[in-house]
Amino acid sequence: MADTHSPTTGVLEGFFGRSWSWEQRLRLAAFMHKEDFDFYLYAPKSDAHLRNRWRQDWPADQWQALKNLRHTYHSAGIAFGLGLSPLDLCTPEGKADTKAFKEKITRINQLEPDWLGLFFDDMRGDIPDLAARQAELSHFATTHSSAQRIILCPTYYSTDPVLDKVFGARPSNYLPQLGRELDPAIQVFWSGPQVCSATYPLEHLQEITHLLQRKPFLWDNYPVNDGAVKSQHLYLSPPEASRFENQQHIEGIAANPMNQFALSLPALAGLAQGIKCRAPATIDTLLKKLFSQPLAELLRQDAPFFANHGLNELDENERQRLLQRYRPHLEKEEAAREVTDWLNGGYTFDPACLTE
Repeated sequence: MADTHSPTTGVLEGFFGRSWSWEQRLRLAAFMHKEDFDFYLYAPKSDAHLRNRWRQDWPADQWQALKNLRHTYHSAGIAFGLGLSPLDLCTPEGKADTKAFKEKITRINQLEPDWLGLFFDDMRGDIPDLAARQAELSHFATTHSSAQRIILCPTYYSTDPVLDKVFGARPSNYLPQLGRELDPAIQVFWSGPQVCSATYPLEHLQEITHLLQRKPFLWDNYPVNDGAVKSQHLYLSPPEASRFENQQHIEGIAANPMNQFALSLPALAGLAQGIKCRAPATIDTLLKKLFSQPLAELLRQDAPFFANHGLNELDENERQRLLQRYRPHLEKEEAAREVTDWLNGGYTFDPACLTE
């Protein structure tokens, strides 16, 4: 059984660019059950019906796929949720449009989600009364949603100045006002000192807890690789143990994975072991656990280069050499096909990702 004192741990599919397939999402449920994860949040940036076309209903085939997804995660004992981004409702013009918001929540209720995320990231933040409006929308969602848990991602979800550069200067007292006005039962995502934080220092977590008047729920951007720089890399290693040494000071942690499904599994399994068992796993152990022995050995050898150097430092001869190394495994190994596709430029950076 999981350590009941461990923070709630899950996977948040929240990246830009090339999405996972529905079949991969279904397979993730069995993996998460085996690794003792607690929740999965469906929030790919490619699903426009959660973002810029959130007022529109999903097409019938996508709706059926979502129903299948919810059923599969419930059957696996994993809490299921969605991340909704009604960004334009934060503007002065959007204040009158609560009918569409209620209709969307009512539609999502038909999926019987355990969690509902309200994601206000990736939007302009220089909006009058931003914190008050986001708290108001969160309370409206709480009233109308059947989800047991509501979790908000603020517009400024890190102290990283890149957010101010891209989305406008954050309003003064944004976090204290949000913490003060937001119902204590609503949790708040936080990515740490940076959008992609290497560690979560104790002093930082204590400061954010004070500002938000609740422990932060970490949106952990590892091993995600959807940014202009990170898309040139693959991250196979488990998270460093130091990342989560202050886990008693967080409410939970949601790992944002890579665009490559199979290649994300070692880092995710390493996170689960580090949090639940409080014992860091080695990359060698994880690769052997998840892949065939020959492929695991190749990935172990190449993982440092993939993480630290990547595509930008590959000349054509080296790229061809790597393609040859993985070619014998293409037929049977999904991870080998992902490496090859990445080497061939199949995971092109999505310029909609602005925060790297």
